Amino acid sequence: MDLPPVVALEFGTTKVRALVGEARDDDHLMIIGLGESPARGIRKSEIMDFEGALECARIALHNAEENGNVAIKQVHLLVSGSHIRSLVNRGSIPILGRGGEITREDIEHVMDTARAVNLQGDFEVLHSICQHFYVDDQSRVVNPEGLEGAKLAVDMLMLYGARARLRNLVKVARSVPVDVQDVAFSGLCAALAVLSQEEKSQGALVIDLGGGSTSYVAYAGNAIAAAGAFSVGGDHLTNDLARGLQITLPQADRLKESLGSAMVDLANRAQRVELGAETAGRSRSVRLGDVQQITYLRMEETLNLVREQIEQQDLLHYLGAGVMLTGGGAYLKRITELAERVFNLPCQLGKPRNVSGLATATDGPEYAAAIGMLRYAIRTSRRPARRAGLLSWVETIMGRL
Repeated sequence: MDLPPVVALEFGTTKVRALVGEARDDDHLMIIGLGESPARGIRKSEIMDFEGALECARIALHNAEENGNVAIKQVHLLVSGSHIRSLVNRGSIPILGRGGEITREDIEHVMDTARAVNLQGDFEVLHSICQHFYVDDQSRVVNPEGLEGAKLAVDMLMLYGARARLRNLVKVARSVPVDVQDVAFSGLCAALAVLSQEEKSQGALVIDLGGGSTSYVAYAGNAIAAAGAFSVGGDHLTNDLARGLQITLPQADRLKESLGSAMVDLANRAQRVELGAETAGRSRSVRLGDVQQITYLRMEETLNLVREQIEQQDLLHYLGAGVMLTGGGAYLKRITELAERVFNLPCQLGKPRNVSGLATATDGPEYAAAIGMLRYAIRTSRRPARRAGLLSWVETIMGRL
């Protein structure tokens, strides 16, 4: 089935990004268009100024249209932020009649039962992901259809977010105006972009280091075992440098990109770095060791936040394929070295797989989430029943605007 180009729209803390892709043979993805705008009115991946965010979205989509020579009418929206949470809910049903043989209808019934979770507060489910089935006392059944038993159960990972914040993102996109076809968690999309099937089977942790938030997804036993997000990102690191060194935010941002390191270079820590004057005032210098120490402490804290969540679910020893880092923060010098120390696992930069086209978008880990959103959109477009459910979700969450 030939599919039209699909578009991923991402409201990041530092950039609003639109990416256009086409499906090719063998699950290959071709990136044909890219548009970006410096973010305004967005903080921690959440809308703070509607008009500012709307203007950024229009610029990014217009640039993507010109860049890809396409007319964009529909988008697939990435969401992140600390309001994204997860829980595992188990549903179970008795198997009645037919000699206890489990049918497809039984499987659908037990999955619906597991999805029927009562969320405390004004939240909306984004994804319900099947982890493992149980037939009587037999655990981790991959496909129970045709087996016999008295009881069928399933563990379902539910990813959900604050309804108002999700509505605001969708409302901005619709005001461009474009139709929102789908909404997906950016951490899940980053994992879809960079992990192979073998790595999922071995177990892997993907950490997406964004400008305003950090998302993670862990695979264990060939299933998504954990996912979540924190409102800690690259802007925290910039603020730390500005406050710790008593410099301006623009100076801190330049220092982070040019000299920041996730590990301290002990041999050169006394070296002084000239900052230059922001205006007509005097220039000044700072110690390289101070820059790197501040950077190290913030990144160690960020990675430890993820480790604590993984440890709570006893998943570290299941991560045979190690850790992959995506997002703009993955460019920080020696970040993989620090991650290996924090998790005591091999770590590498996560680069999108089975993708070609614009080199700017296909080579860098900062585009992993958007590329994964395109892949997610293409796969769901090939499943009509699932597709209808997603469209219904968008209509439900928005109500009558």
